Amino acid sequence: MPSEEGANEVNQQDAVPAENKTEMKTSPVKKTKPVKMQLCRVLLLDGTEYEVELDKAKGQQLFDMICDHLNLLEKDYFGITYRDPQDQKYWLDPLKEIRKQIKGGPWVFGFNVKFYPPDPSQLQEDITRYQLCLQIRDDILKGRLPCSFVTHALLGSYIVQSELGDYDPEEHSADYLSEFKFAPNQTKELEEKVMELHKTHKGQTPAEAELHYLENAKKLAMYGVDLHHAKVRQDEKDDSEGVDIMLGVCANGLLIYRDRLRINRFAWPKILKISYKRSNFYIKIRPGEFEQFESTIGFKLPNHRAAKRLWKVCVEHHTFFRLVSPEPPPKSKILRLGSKFRYSGRTQHQTRQISALIDRPAPNFERTLSKRFSSKSMDAAPGYAPYREQNRPDLSKLPPDMSASADAVGAGKLPYADDVPPQGDEEEAAVQETVPPVAEPEVNGTETHAAPEEPAPPEELTNKTTDDAQQ
Repeated sequence: MPSEEGANEVNQQDAVPAENKTEMKTSPVKKTKPVKMQLCRVLLLDGTEYEVELDKAKGQQLFDMICDHLNLLEKDYFGITYRDPQDQKYWLDPLKEIRKQIKGGPWVFGFNVKFYPPDPSQLQEDITRYQLCLQIRDDILKGRLPCSFVTHALLGSYIVQSELGDYDPEEHSADYLSEFKFAPNQTKELEEKVMELHKTHKGQTPAEAELHYLENAKKLAMYGVDLHHAKVRQDEKDDSEGVDIMLGVCANGLLIYRDRLRINRFAWPKILKISYKRSNFYIKIRPGEFEQFESTIGFKLPNHRAAKRLWKVCVEHHTFFRLVSPEPPPKSKILRLGSKFRYSGRTQHQTRQISALIDRPAPNFERTLSKRFSSKSMDAAPGYAPYREQNRPDLSKLPPDMSASADAVGAGKLPYADDVPPQGDEEEAAVQETVPPVAEPEVNGTETHAAPEEPAPPEELTNKTTDDAQQ
C-alpha cells in the first residue's frame, strides 16, 4: 500500500504532464489571406464616374453608396446596369453578390432610371427630377426616345433655360447653343428654333424649367418603354420562325410594335399570367367583352436568357406600378419547379408614402452642362466591348412620335403563337387583380378575376392593388 505522501507525489506528477499536453494542443494562429478588393466603376447620368473598391458586397451595398454619393433619397426609381460578355444589358440584382453576377471582365456599371414615373410632378425633390431629366436627355440622344422636330426644339429650350437661365442678347451670342446637343441628328434649323423658344421662358428657375421638360417628355409614346426583340407566328399552323416584332414593357403594361406601328397594347389588368419556357415568352389574356375563354399568346425570343430577362422585367414593372407591396419569396421547403425570383424593392405606392415624409432643406447640386453627353457614354466606357448593333433595338422602324395605335391601322388582336399554356419547367407569374389603379385612367370599370378551370400555376403573384389599399 503506498503512503499518502507517495500518492500525493503521483498526483502531482500526473498533473504536470496534463498541463504540458494542453500546451502542446494549442495550434499556432493561422495567417488570414489578404482580402482582394475589386474596383467598381460606375458611369453616372451626368457623365461623371464614381469609383469604389468592394469585396464580397451585394448589389444593394453598391446601390446605396451611389445614392449617398448623389445625395438621392427617392432612389427606388433607379437601378444599376451592367453588360454580359455578349454585350447584353442586365439590371444588377440587389440581393445577390456582385461577383456572382459579373462573369469575368472588369466591374463596370451604369446608374440609370429603372422605373419611369408616369407623373414626374409627384416626385418630392428637385434633385430626383434632375436625375430623371438626365436619363431622358440620354434616351433622346441615343435614339431610344424618338421625338418630332417641334418636340426636340421645345425640350431643348427647357434644357437651355435650366442651365443658362434667361436669354440675354448681350451675353448670348448667335452661336451660344453650339455646345448643346439636343437631338441625334442636330441641325442649324433646330438650334434656331430652340433659341426662339428659349426667349419665351424668361423668369423660369432651373427647377421649373426641368418640371416643364418632364411634363412634355412624359407624353411621348416611347417614354419609359423597355424594348425587346421577339417574333410571332401569323398562323398557329405555320412552322416558320415568324414575323419580327418588338415587345415594350412600361408602367401601363405590355406594348407590341411591328413595321413602325404599335399594333397592340395589353394593360396590366388585362394580363392574367406571364411566363416563359426555354426561349418562348407567354402572356395569358382575360377574355374580352364578347369572348368566353381566356387566350394565351406566345412570342419567340432570341434565346432562353432573353426570355427570362423579359419575364423578370415584366414581373418587376407589374409589381412596382400595380401592387401595394411586393410579393414575399416562397418559403415552402417542398421541391418546386420554376424561379424563386421576386421583385424585392419598394413599390411606387410605398415609395410615395416614404417620400412624403422627407423633411430636409432642398439639397444643393450642380447642373452639368449638356456638352458632356458628347464626350462620354456607357457604350464607350472602358471595359465594354463596342456595342453590337444587332443587340440594339431597331428604332429606325418606329415612327417619330409613336402615336399610331392598333385602332389607327385597323389591326386586331395578335394571332396565337401557341394555344397550349406552357407546362413542366416553366417559370411564371400569375397576375390576379380586381380593379385598375389610379395611374391608368384610360382603363375604367371594375374587373373581377374568375379562377381558371385548369390547375393553379406553380408561381402566382397575387396581391392587392393600389386601389384596394385606398379602399
